[in-house]
Amino acid sequence: MKVKVLSRNPDDYVRETKLDIQRVPRNYDPALHPFEVSREYTRALNATKLERVFAKPFLASLDGHRDGVNCMAKHTRNLSTLLSGSCDGEVKLWNLTKHECVRTLQAHEGFVRGMVVRYCGTSFFTVGDDKTIKQWKMEAPGYGEEEEPLNTILGKTVFTGLDHHQKDAVFATCGQQVDIWDEQRSSPIRSFTWGVDSFSSVRFNPVETELLASCASDRSIVLYDMRESAPLKKVIMTMRSNTLCWNPMEAYYFTCSNEDYNLYTYDMRYLDRPVTVHMDHVSAVLDVDYSPTGKEFVSASFDKTIRIFPKDSGHSREVYHTKRMQHVICIKWSSDNKYILSGSDEMNIRLWKANAAEKLGVLAPRERQAANYSQKLKEKFQHHPQIRRIAHHRHLPKNIYHQTKELRVMKEARRRKERNVRKHSKPGSVPVVSEKEKHVVTVVK
Repeated sequence: MKVKVLSRNPDDYVRETKLDIQRVPRNYDPALHPFEVSREYTRALNATKLERVFAKPFLASLDGHRDGVNCMAKHTRNLSTLLSGSCDGEVKLWNLTKHECVRTLQAHEGFVRGMVVRYCGTSFFTVGDDKTIKQWKMEAPGYGEEEEPLNTILGKTVFTGLDHHQKDAVFATCGQQVDIWDEQRSSPIRSFTWGVDSFSSVRFNPVETELLASCASDRSIVLYDMRESAPLKKVIMTMRSNTLCWNPMEAYYFTCSNEDYNLYTYDMRYLDRPVTVHMDHVSAVLDVDYSPTGKEFVSASFDKTIRIFPKDSGHSREVYHTKRMQHVICIKWSSDNKYILSGSDEMNIRLWKANAAEKLGVLAPRERQAANYSQKLKEKFQHHPQIRRIAHHRHLPKNIYHQTKELRVMKEARRRKERNVRKHSKPGSVPVVSEKEKHVVTVVK
């Protein structure tokens, strides 16, 4: 004889301890959840609103310099060490975890124009207005020892930039020409010139380590190969580029910051037009640095703001500003992809989060799961008008807001005029020039 009884296993629904979360039976059959999409949309909207609520990017201000911060360098082996050089020739080493200066040295007379840490992390190089290149030990001198450079090279002209090779004991400087130096020699092993009176920045390619690029004062960007005796080629733009930065993941791409308020990403194989034109700043862009993933870069501008751009997007995804921050001169993205460091005119170095709403510190597994879930929801519904409006909105200082508006009106007026000229001219006599081609004058090989 069969007897039907209710049988339940308490393991399926009873908590092990009262600190556990309640077990909820779930049926994932989509037929039982007819309002799944609308429920997800509401969750995505709430996640987007909460992201804007929790967006507090500013972390710390490192003060101690007595003049504007002119250049910075990341330690190649240590995440928490930062070097900065100011306009009065002073160099400071900072401990970023403690937010304090651990060492100060008077490196140069006048500005510190450039600094770079050697690839092994044991020493660093600085160049200044006093026409010298100095190599310093990374460790502080022992008790009773003098603060002396390991090596000093006296150059013929003022140096304006400096970068070190990724693997070899070779570094490059720029000034009136681009020089390649061996660390063991006091004169350059190779010099490149191409009819230019001065250069403002020089950078080694981090992937194809023999390649360099420099920004020149005749509005050109020049590419070099260390193994050759002459420069490879150069692209001349309508306005001067201040600095450039190579993409650390894609060897061919580099981004340059320009005086015409834009940034341009180039493919070095096809210099006749930029891959992307990044617009949003309302004054000259002074510095640029890539994230270690190569997917984004950060730019510093004379308009007192910092902007983060996706590498293939024409507009920034984020803008940082504070009331106290003046013209931002140098910018760095930390090697763990979490932080951004900016050095500005008013003698401060500021530490920002790369992702403004990210929660720092250790996350519980459920917390991480919830964050990942809401991130996926935001990506799924990112093009819905309501969500896009909330995610893209940023409060800007009044003057930047008005300048942006004014630039937009000027651009529209130019476009309208061009359209009218084309309308009243012989067909084909006024060609349509794309935004990318407008800014390139010529490519010289």
